[in-house]
Amino acid sequence: MSFKNINPSSKIKKLLSLAVFGALIIVPNMKAYADVYVKGHYRSNGSYVNPHYRTSPNNSTYDNWSSYGNSNPHTGQKGYNRGY
Repeated sequence: MSFKNINPSSKIKKLLSLAVFGALIIVPNMKAYADVYVKGHYRSNGSYVNPHYRTSPNNSTYDNWSSYGNSNPHTGQKGYNRGY
């Protein structure tokens, strides 16, 4: 395929369209890695923990839903923990 007969503005439009399409595919899937679903289970003391979502595990305490300034997107509850 040769691009020598296509005008430059058409090339830019195609490139921009491709970039927007790529962003629309990638961005919605990024959220899927932020939330982890936890199945309901029984603790060793016999109490039942209902199924719920939590943030992905990492080494930071400042990006969790319970951290001050954040909120849980599933319940709307605001964060309260200042982390210090």
